[in-house]
Amino acid sequence: MLGKIRCLGSKEEKISNQEKAQIVTELRHKFKIVHLLKIANLSRSSYYHAVNHDYNKDDNDLVNEIREIRKNFKDYGYRRVTLELRNRGFHVNHKKVLRIMNENKILCDAYDKKVRKYNSYKGNCGKKAPNRLNRRFNTDRPFQKIVTDVTELRWGNETTSERAYLTTYMDLFNGEILTWNLSLHPTVEFILEPLRELIKIRPDLPYRMTIHSDQGFQYQNDEFIHLLKENKIFQSMSRKATCLDNACMESFFNQLKVGTTRNNHYQTLNQLQTSTKDYLFYYNNYRIKEKLEGLSPVKYRQQTFQLVA
Repeated sequence: MLGKIRCLGSKEEKISNQEKAQIVTELRHKFKIVHLLKIANLSRSSYYHAVNHDYNKDDNDLVNEIREIRKNFKDYGYRRVTLELRNRGFHVNHKKVLRIMNENKILCDAYDKKVRKYNSYKGNCGKKAPNRLNRRFNTDRPFQKIVTDVTELRWGNETTSERAYLTTYMDLFNGEILTWNLSLHPTVEFILEPLRELIKIRPDLPYRMTIHSDQGFQYQNDEFIHLLKENKIFQSMSRKATCLDNACMESFFNQLKVGTTRNNHYQTLNQLQTSTKDYLFYYNNYRIKEKLEGLSPVKYRQQTFQLVA
């Protein structure tokens, strides 16, 4: 009995509130509960919460829910898993989620893999634009700041003859992929096709659009520049060999490859095309973001427009 009391008041030996509550319950028939709680440095509310709470059941439910989230969202790290848990009604700290994922070996490790990056830079082959965006990636206006780039995706044996190119146009307002194109050849027309689609879907707004890219040969092309000027769109370019000037697109392509080529092996081009299309739909409609208050890009845009209306 004396040993239990010493353990209860020990500052060197760290014990949980649940363990303290168990000791207090065992001793309360011999000592006043007020004195025991004072020794344990435990409030009355914390004591009754620990007594009535089934921690093991809660942890088991939480582990099962985390497993289900990781099964359905293979590119979710612990912070995004925490957001999804909160959306499902679980009030839990991200540190606890990280601990559980570590213990159960269900952390996402796909982001640790490094792959070769596509580079479309071919020197001075046209007109370069200034860096208007200048890493100011935040905006509260849709269709104001658009970033674009090209990446390489491979299938089969991943030889040079088994590679395709993906270009996307992302709205920095909510990170939504507005238009995209997948082709076997990274030509200028390959870039222009989704740009024309973007111009068509752009609403009538009281401000001009800015499209930011790297210094790839497609973006220095006269036809690309002329189409922007014709539609009163500002052009912005990253500095040479400075990928951080277009960090949002670099980050997105990394996420896309985690959801497609890094975790799957595609035997045919058709499989790669289908998977890429499915991932882009999932990214826009279901992949939640912390900076979007736990919403997906499409849901965030819809919610914002409803509030404005």
